[in-house]
Amino acid sequence: MKGAARGKGSDRGNGELRRVHMQRGFLQYAEGSVLIEIGNTRILCAASIEERVPLWLRDEKRGWVTAEYSLLPRATHKRNVREASKGQIGGRTSEIQRFIGRALRAVVDFEALGERTIWLDCDVLQADGGTRTAAVTGAFVALAEACYYLLQKKKISRFPIKDYVAAISAGMVDGEALLDLAYEEDSAAQVDINIVMTGSGRLIEIQGTAEKEPFSRDEMNNLLDLAAMGIESLITAQREALGEIALQIDSRRQKGNSAGENIKKKKLVLATFNEGKVKELQIMLSSLPLEVVSLRSYSFLAPIEETGATFEENAILKAEAYAQATGEMVLADDSGLEVDFLDGKPGVYSARFAGEEATDEENNALLLQMMEKAAPAERKARFVCAVALAAPGERTYVFEGTCGGSIVTAPRGEGGFGYDPLFLSLEEGRTFAEMDLESKGRVSHRGRALQKVKEFLGKNKY
Repeated sequence: MKGAARGKGSDRGNGELRRVHMQRGFLQYAEGSVLIEIGNTRILCAASIEERVPLWLRDEKRGWVTAEYSLLPRATHKRNVREASKGQIGGRTSEIQRFIGRALRAVVDFEALGERTIWLDCDVLQADGGTRTAAVTGAFVALAEACYYLLQKKKISRFPIKDYVAAISAGMVDGEALLDLAYEEDSAAQVDINIVMTGSGRLIEIQGTAEKEPFSRDEMNNLLDLAAMGIESLITAQREALGEIALQIDSRRQKGNSAGENIKKKKLVLATFNEGKVKELQIMLSSLPLEVVSLRSYSFLAPIEETGATFEENAILKAEAYAQATGEMVLADDSGLEVDFLDGKPGVYSARFAGEEATDEENNALLLQMMEKAAPAERKARFVCAVALAAPGERTYVFEGTCGGSIVTAPRGEGGFGYDPLFLSLEEGRTFAEMDLESKGRVSHRGRALQKVKEFLGKNKY
């Protein structure tokens, strides 16, 4: 149902979120930061690490996480007086700060964090409803980034975040249950609740108020069900914003949640021994509730000869063979570079263009040699990827993705693998080797094919 109780001009269904966008690493100096936008609500969340704890925690060998919240003067329709000018923070601000802090502390292993404090500063740049819940969702991303900073600097030995956390509002408006209330909907709501949940579906906090009329247990359950769906979508957005950091959280979740329960995740085997490809695929698929492993977990398996005439044939060949051998769901891809000047070569022979045991450098050198006389207009190329998803006794599905670009005259960039230093993305204006994995994943042939896989797995119990 579109816009039923949401007011004139709304095209959102009652159970739909507003547009969600998270820009991680927004600030240069903070150890973690994100600009989160949910609809017209915009909040800047920053995580700062302080190498000390409150006095009451001193010598306890555990850390602390706390939050501060503020509403900028023109975050609303009329200017608000800064609370600093008043000499004290208001009751609402104090309550929201405690709300954010409680939500985040629920999933932190303070012993793993060590004797330090992480401050989460949540500054509302623009308010259009749901600022406290958006602050929780964004602050979690900033917190995870700060913890990853500590891990990379070897200041901690294990990642201290045990699960995801997100929050959302819901309410009854004109007798209908709505998710993610904008300001006008919140102002008109008969019932307004804020819900905080973990990635494993456990409740952290429920704030519910009957603004006009008392509400029933059935209505409450309906609102909780809506919130659970919304939070699942928010956590997917968090995973995508966090990229490789999400793998750290997923690893902790596999070892057990805050109650010590094991989280059972379906296994997905990536049909590759290529570590560069494994890392890319794990990050791209990190938003799915899957235990993603590679063929390196199966020492008895040998590489399968790719005898297909097309990318699709090779992907299916590998996926079905490895699914049969492992008894697991398998994702196999075959991808390669097609260059117009070379009549589509190297194509399915991309990995062995310079010979069966050729290195990436040897393949790149041969490609540049063969294109020495190619004019700029003749250097057009595309990456093509076919991804096959197979499981024993199930139908095999194939998903395709392409990415257009051109071949540069000399390698550029330090990242990636294969032909990445030579392939200039048409959309980005950079070679794949000059991009970080998140940027590459958004525009690459493999990223586009995997997005189709993610959508398929999200809708189907395969």
